[in-house]
Amino acid sequence: MQNLILSIESSCDDSSIALIGIDAYTLIFHQKISQEAEHSTFGGVVPELASRLHAESLPLILEKTKPYLSNLKAIAVTNEPGLNVTLLEGVMMAKTLSYALNLPLIGVNHLKGHLYSLFLNSDAIFPLGVLLVSGGHTMLLEAESFEKINIKAQSLDDSFGESFDKVAKMLSLGYPGGPIVESCAKKGVTKFKLPIPLRSKKQFAFSFSGLKNAVRLEIEAKSSEGALEEGFKADLCASFQESAIAHLMQKCKIFFEENAKKSRSWKYFGVVGGASANLVLREKIQAMCNFYGVELLLAPLEFCSDNAAMIGRAAVESYRRKEFSKIDSLQTRPRIDVF
Repeated sequence: MQNLILSIESSCDDSSIALIGIDAYTLIFHQKISQEAEHSTFGGVVPELASRLHAESLPLILEKTKPYLSNLKAIAVTNEPGLNVTLLEGVMMAKTLSYALNLPLIGVNHLKGHLYSLFLNSDAIFPLGVLLVSGGHTMLLEAESFEKINIKAQSLDDSFGESFDKVAKMLSLGYPGGPIVESCAKKGVTKFKLPIPLRSKKQFAFSFSGLKNAVRLEIEAKSSEGALEEGFKADLCASFQESAIAHLMQKCKIFFEENAKKSRSWKYFGVVGGASANLVLREKIQAMCNFYGVELLLAPLEFCSDNAAMIGRAAVESYRRKEFSKIDSLQTRPRIDVF
């Protein structure tokens, strides 16, 4: 049996544990327990509830890894960024395992894990341009190496994924909003003239609060006439999705144009994060990559959202570099501005 790393992910509302081979990146075991059903009543993640559910689910998954414990060489865990109370559940389990099994501990940046979801079964490719879109982040990154990942642009307010969740909540469509809004949009047409954020501004950043507010105003105007019809919801979702993706594409175009002028430009572009599962976004990004002669890299749909496999894959890089964390000093960090 090959040498393995056990990895734990609990940054938000997905409890996940994986076992990955250090030498060949073989994914030996992976399980994720989602909390979507429990949080759907509230239209979003309730941190305290998420923490309690992690405390219940993580030990159940861990029990299934017992046959592999003798092959472990390290314990890895997401410790940043995320919800502090949920990160703590994973970190405490990882520290306990590290101490009990006398194994090195590896703290993993959750966002770096998303980047490595592109390379679950292969060596990483650098340099690389990356669009990270999730419920918590919207970023354009230049990844020059494992150690050097530069944030070129990020959201000033809501994230791309978060805006989908909030629109779904305003329309009483359910949670999580991403797939629900995308599905609803397929039934509608883009009849509402919603703004494309920062369209006339030179600021290289993202913003979704204004677009979200425009959706709210349309809902309020229609609600004054009576109950919201399904056709109205579908058309509004289609219009919102079009504007949100158009905003991403405008900023990505600037990113691609700047890259084309560089002497050492990147030839690969990855899209990662839970919201990267949006098929319309994937289609638009593919067209842009084709235009600029860049190869598009995408994570498998099942590994777009939070998962321990991507955390384990990033941890392999740390293990090879002997970059370990001390049990008494590994801390959780809810937010992060640098990698």
